Amino acid sequence: MSIPKHHQGLEVLHENTLAAHAYFVPASAAVTDVVTARESSDRVQLLNGQWDFRYHHSVNDLDEAFMDPGCTVEGFAPITVPGTLQHQGYDAHQYTNVRYPIPLDPPHVPVDNPCGAYRTTFDHHADAAAPDTTLVFEGVDSCFYVWVNGHYVGYSQVSHATSEFDITEALVEGTNHMAVLVFKWCDGTYLEDQDKFRTSGIFRDVYLVDRPTRHLFDYFTTTQIHEAGATVRLRASYVGGPVETRATLLGADGTTVASGVLAEANDARGYSHAVELHVNRPRLWNPEHPELYTLLLEMPDEVVTDQVGLREVSIDDVVLRLNDCPVTLRGVNRHDSAPATGPTVDVAHMRRDLELMVRHNINAVRSSHYPNDPRFYQLCDQYGLLVMSEADNESHGTQAQFLADESWDNVVEHWNELIADSPDWTEATLDRVQRCVQREKNRPSIFSWSAGNECAYGCTLEVSLAWMKEFDPDRVTHYESAFYRDSKRSYDYSNIDLYSRMYPSQQEMLDYLAGDPDKPLVLVEYCHAMGNGPGDLEDYWQLIHTDPRLCGGFVWEWCDHAVLAGHTDDGRPCYLYGGDSGEVIHDGNFCVDGLVWPDRRPHPGLLELKNVQRPARVVAHDPGAGMLTLRNDLDFTNLDEVVDLSWELVCDGIVLDRGDLSFTRPVPPHTETQVTCRPQLPRVGRCHLRVTQRLRVGDAVRAAGQELGFDEVAVPVADPRNQQSVQLLEAPPGGVSPAVEQDPSAITVRGDGFQYRFDTGTGMPTSMLVGDQEMFTAPAEVNIWRAPTDNDRRIRLEWERARYPYAAVRAHECSAQTLDGSVVVRARMTLDAATIQPILRLDASWTIDVAGRLRCQMDVTRTPEFPTLPRLGLRFFLAPELDQASWVGLGPGENYPDKRQASRHGHFTSSIDGLFVDYLRPQENGSRGDCDWVRVEQADAARGLTVTSPRPFSFNASRITQEQLSITRHDVELDPDDQVVLCIDHAMAGIGSNSCGPELLARYRVDDETYHVDLVLAPTRR
Repeated sequence: MSIPKHHQGLEVLHENTLAAHAYFVPASAAVTDVVTARESSDRVQLLNGQWDFRYHHSVNDLDEAFMDPGCTVEGFAPITVPGTLQHQGYDAHQYTNVRYPIPLDPPHVPVDNPCGAYRTTFDHHADAAAPDTTLVFEGVDSCFYVWVNGHYVGYSQVSHATSEFDITEALVEGTNHMAVLVFKWCDGTYLEDQDKFRTSGIFRDVYLVDRPTRHLFDYFTTTQIHEAGATVRLRASYVGGPVETRATLLGADGTTVASGVLAEANDARGYSHAVELHVNRPRLWNPEHPELYTLLLEMPDEVVTDQVGLREVSIDDVVLRLNDCPVTLRGVNRHDSAPATGPTVDVAHMRRDLELMVRHNINAVRSSHYPNDPRFYQLCDQYGLLVMSEADNESHGTQAQFLADESWDNVVEHWNELIADSPDWTEATLDRVQRCVQREKNRPSIFSWSAGNECAYGCTLEVSLAWMKEFDPDRVTHYESAFYRDSKRSYDYSNIDLYSRMYPSQQEMLDYLAGDPDKPLVLVEYCHAMGNGPGDLEDYWQLIHTDPRLCGGFVWEWCDHAVLAGHTDDGRPCYLYGGDSGEVIHDGNFCVDGLVWPDRRPHPGLLELKNVQRPARVVAHDPGAGMLTLRNDLDFTNLDEVVDLSWELVCDGIVLDRGDLSFTRPVPPHTETQVTCRPQLPRVGRCHLRVTQRLRVGDAVRAAGQELGFDEVAVPVADPRNQQSVQLLEAPPGGVSPAVEQDPSAITVRGDGFQYRFDTGTGMPTSMLVGDQEMFTAPAEVNIWRAPTDNDRRIRLEWERARYPYAAVRAHECSAQTLDGSVVVRARMTLDAATIQPILRLDASWTIDVAGRLRCQMDVTRTPEFPTLPRLGLRFFLAPELDQASWVGLGPGENYPDKRQASRHGHFTSSIDGLFVDYLRPQENGSRGDCDWVRVEQADAARGLTVTSPRPFSFNASRITQEQLSITRHDVELDPDDQVVLCIDHAMAGIGSNSCGPELLARYRVDDETYHVDLVLAPTRR
């Protein structure tokens, strides 16, 4: 059977497709909602549903004319359109980040190219008022050929772009047959090397649009803001000849704001008619107030309904501005990704994503790394999300070519040669950029066009960016490799408006600002949210707030990508990532890197981001004067108009006092104000003043009173110690001193109702008998290891080289004596492992008083040759009945030294299982920091163990050991132990984002040369 070979080369990108144009849905009358217009319009016929399908491992197996309406459907089975092949049981799932899944030989693809043959039938009846019919495919991966009633219609590629065909002449009255042949790979595959699961098939909507013979083909709406109001300029082009078109702008209440008839006005972009609509007292669109007008384009035989936002984007004095106001991008990168359907996502899915973003103080989204469904942008208009719309253009895999010299400088030298700086690829690259821009050019939410991602740089991008800037000078341009340099030639970056960096260190950001830059800096990807992360959000935003030339950024990324593969017997989802489907080329769980789980449950990292990006911040507190200073971090709104403030005084975990705060004057964006706050302060106790911001008036997504964020500031008092900790740390009442017995292998300490045993070979307690019940299930340990987080993936190699997972303590000396009514067990110890010198040297004392309290004091010296430690503390293995935890410290969720902005000080309780965070790939989780004390106990409080310290500490309590977490690939494979593992950490390393970002900041490392550990363990029984 003869099939065209367009997919095998660059000569034909599209055949018989209509030119790219703005997305809109015509109807015979105005529609009420542009997002659902395709369902409500009488001129649109959706072809989604069950089609017939047959999969071929190679196009060479396609041996019959399946596109012939008379062909039998033997071997065909039902398949859902839209949907991917891989999510419906065909082919196999494959996740790869950089490397191509095919040989790197552009533009050639494998001869044995898998393909899918689709067939469907539909009824169509000609409409006299709209006799012309367009066939629309909104997304097909990677390319396709289409036939209607046996007639070849055409070919197209660019997976995430719309392809349209005029099929008027191919249709018959009544039942029609359509056949589509989709190839897994084509020359365009080399420009679609995005970091995602590689899928294929018809994955977005397919529909017919009926149009009059003469009809509106394209239009371009632009807006200008000026002293007299605002002007909406609309330019249009037609097919078959112009038709009278009236443009009417309606306000939110449905009243006419402006109206006019398009008149002939040819311009260089091919538009033949135009009109200007003037708006007095305009309501401007911005993320905080996404005001929209309805645009009606009324013609004799059809009406087009659209929405218009009045706004202007500019750069002035190296500051990104919206409506002449500095704007801050509090953004995320977002892929189309659903666990059961992959890139096939419906409007309800899009709404859920966007509403979650708005509720978590996110105001921008980057369509990484391809155009989204056109309805997504309409929703962004409505919800107030700024959008960086990115072309379907990434050739990252050319970086992975084999080179004898694999140094980074040499990789960069050759990266762009195969595609980005090859003139052969200019037309294909420009085509992708144009399709991105043309379709969504009327969306007010789009402030920036992005020419693609991680292609290196060269002539293909120079040409594309020049076209982009010339065609739409009213938006800013972006391409992330604006920093790309090699020795071959100087490149033209003049058409890039934003200087973009991925995962820069904060020092790199400061160096950029110090160099007198001419472009704002955007962190187009930062704070890699993989697994337990990200950990450095607050540090980045402390810097961003210092200079308006830092216009914000987009966290990588919104959601964990994973494939739903069923559920466990107890209902937990089973998710797959790279390598779980038998693929050889893959990048493991690097796709599991989002702020939400695949099912959109928020990760702790999303809660962290929400509070880091809160509307306002407390920047100063004068307790003597009873004065708080707040800064409004909103860009367009007075703080006093949208936020209600309240305060609470928390002392030793308990709220002692609370009240509301009042604004005394307006607080414009980026200004500070003072408010009076005079709580009644105690004389003693560890005190924090918590200031909470809540939404004053509800909106379409958030209810009135929703918490927007909070600040906490420490409040000085005469004795700032937690008083319960003080009681535990004080000397005990008088009594009979414990007795002590020593033999060569053990030291036993007996007192009133308790018996403790120490191993003289380790210097550590091995048994804690309270009454007649054993608290320990295994000996206690000095603990420096943690199950590596995804963001530890680089330092982990050093930790393992240093043999940290295998380190154990041994005592060189261990003895006991009675001193001042207590027994003191002293030990001189080292922490080491086979083949290496001691990692730590420890001088320890364990003091057991008459009440059975055990105080551990250790002077620790770290051998400086070794890498920074994951943690430093003690690990206890406790009876499984101790399944409840309470603590005074930061909570209620997990927190770490550089990931604690979502946590507040208080007194918290949880089951042990409730402390666990089930990251898809198991890793360190569930720590609670800045604790004064922690207690684990039975549900009936019959027995328990309380731990405190003179200085704040962190703890982790779980039924799963760090050893099991370290080796298990999936959360559902974990097997809880019949014990409670309690880690008490004097020091815990931060989280950072080094999985794809800079090294952990020095202040969050556990790398001091010496430490003094001081803990008290107090068992309780009833």
